[in-house]
Amino acid sequence: MSSRIGVAVMAAALLLYVVSAGWLAVMFLRVATPISIGMATALILISAIGAWALVRELIFGFAADRLGRTLDAEGGMPAAPEQLTPSGRLMRDDIEPQVEKYAAAAEAEPADWRARYRLGVVQDAAGRRKDARTSIREAIRLSRTRP
Repeated sequence: MSSRIGVAVMAAALLLYVVSAGWLAVMFLRVATPISIGMATALILISAIGAWALVRELIFGFAADRLGRTLDAEGGMPAAPEQLTPSGRLMRDDIEPQVEKYAAAAEAEPADWRARYRLGVVQDAAGRRKDARTSIREAIRLSRTRP
């Protein structure tokens, strides 16, 4: 629940920034000098990129959360090992066997979003955030193409 509050706060902050930047852009455009027009253009462009990135991440987060809840309800989430680091990551000795096990399962079932999502969860627990996001994005894509 705290992550959802964080997302809401960040979305509200970005919305405040977009509104403020839009207001400043209008003010710069009223001055109508080449520099002020350039500043207005930059403000509008940066705001649009920020809004696009936020929307993209929100869509990813909601889709990943939906798949996680579905998989958890089915009892298909990976079992947590007995020993984790204080931050909740896998112990160093457990990383490779766990990742290899779930990677092999994902390769054996390339069209199964559940296997790909489990791999992403294990990669995240192993500290491989980039690989985890890639796996979860693939799971989201696969879940949309299932019959």
